[in-house]
Amino acid sequence: MKIDDRLIEYIAELSKLKLTPDEKERRKADLNDILGYMDKLNELDTTGRPEMTHPFEANNRFREDRVTNGDRRAEMLDNAPAAEGDYFKVFKTVED
Repeated sequence: MKIDDRLIEYIAELSKLKLTPDEKERRKADLNDILGYMDKLNELDTTGRPEMTHPFEANNRFREDRVTNGDRRAEMLDNAPAAEGDYFKVFKTVED
């Protein structure tokens, strides 16, 4: 597939871009280079090779989800200047 002026104008319109004629030519050359590279990759023989999502063999090493600090609500409320039940008591900041 070759990228032509009509396709560049269509892509620019979809992207809501206003390209100068020089920018259109550069984008056309860039996209043709990308497609040329993809054609080159398609020439590779990949029969017998597994599909990959990443070039490295990496596995996630998840740790066990454990609570380490526990519920320290009472300790925190003891440090508060004022508390009411399980909540901090603060000054009113919004007027009626």
